[in-house]
Amino acid sequence: MRQYIVAYQGYHSDTIIKDDQYFLLYTVKNLLWFSFPNFTLFSKELTGVEDNSIIRFANRMDQLPPYLFGMINKMKMDKRRNGDDVIDLGMGNPMDPTPNAVIEKLVEVAQDPKAHRYPESSGLPHLKKEIAKYYDRHYNISLDAVKETYFTIGSKEGISHLCLAIMGPGDSVLVPAPAFPIHIYAAVIAGANVMRIPIAPETDFLDRIARVCESCYPRPKVLMLNYPHNPTGVVTDKTFFKEIVTLAKRFKFMVINDFAYAKITYDGYVAPSFLEVEGAKDVGVEFGSFSKSYNMAGWRIGYCVGNEKIVSALGQIKGYFDYGIFSAIQVAGIIALRDCDNTIPELCKTYETRRDVLCSGLERIGWDIEKPKAGMFVWAKIPEPYAQMGAMEFAIQLMNKGNVAVAPGTGFSEEGEGYLRLALVENEERLRQAVRQMKKAMEQMKV
Repeated sequence: MRQYIVAYQGYHSDTIIKDDQYFLLYTVKNLLWFSFPNFTLFSKELTGVEDNSIIRFANRMDQLPPYLFGMINKMKMDKRRNGDDVIDLGMGNPMDPTPNAVIEKLVEVAQDPKAHRYPESSGLPHLKKEIAKYYDRHYNISLDAVKETYFTIGSKEGISHLCLAIMGPGDSVLVPAPAFPIHIYAAVIAGANVMRIPIAPETDFLDRIARVCESCYPRPKVLMLNYPHNPTGVVTDKTFFKEIVTLAKRFKFMVINDFAYAKITYDGYVAPSFLEVEGAKDVGVEFGSFSKSYNMAGWRIGYCVGNEKIVSALGQIKGYFDYGIFSAIQVAGIIALRDCDNTIPELCKTYETRRDVLCSGLERIGWDIEKPKAGMFVWAKIPEPYAQMGAMEFAIQLMNKGNVAVAPGTGFSEEGEGYLRLALVENEERLRQAVRQMKKAMEQMKV
């Protein structure tokens, strides 16, 4: 047996673990689970070999746990290779097709040799004009297409690089918790300190921001928002954003709003843009994505819009990292923004129906479920007595005993303990089957 000692954010365990074994690691602040056959990026073998090793990583690697969705996918693929039919509710990876008009334009442009050269790194001029028109059409927001828009290789990449541009050692960022991992770890990679604030209720969230800013020196530099929220599905309104702008100007912090689920809304709810509020462009930017609204997750195209200086900083640092998005994808993006608004209501109806099927099914087997008004996930509270197992153990047993992959709440910070995030990506019949298999798995669990 090889032996390891595991490190996390400066804390070291004395837990000895085996290869290919799920294990629980307690640290001073965190409860984490891991599921890799060896932990070479995250641990040191107890042989002293690290003192003479050629392969040595930066200290920041000690602060990065194995990526949640990588763990889930590995477990899922291992079972599928063994012949198990795993129903995947773990990752928000749309299975529905991209609109035909977008695909056809990609194919057309990809055949033009001029499209094979390095692209416009910040976005093709017509694409930048189209996102400005989109914001004017949907939110009545005026954007300078040249100075206040920048296209990214997905919103996740854009947020990560922006954090490198505006954060560093000694800086602090406020993040609502639970949180999508990149909202925390983009700041960690940049060397900043992360201060988590429970996301609900809304008034307490605003009060906590003010109290933290009043009590800390130096004051937080950035507030990371994500509405509609992933993973919880929490939504907000323009009144809330007005309060955020007031606090940002009072305490001199920048605001980043991840608006990835802008158009995936239900029950008549319309998600506001942060930039709709007067003064928002003075303090922040908003990231958007084509992944959810147009089922273009694998195309990797997103954008940043808002404050000119922040957008410029993003462009400056990205100039050292990449050459932008393949031109054919950018032209296809123009078609999505210009011609595919009519596909979004049908897509939302599909997700809404799946939401209702999954929620009603879980309620029938004894779960207390709150239907989300936006996003493509259900944030489900694990019923007793199963909640006592912990979210990760419960998720692993659902996978092993029920062939249902889910995302444990603890993967989104410790504030997610006791919950699962369930993606609405499978069709209605598969969701009904998932509920049946979850019920059967729970009957086999020992609690």
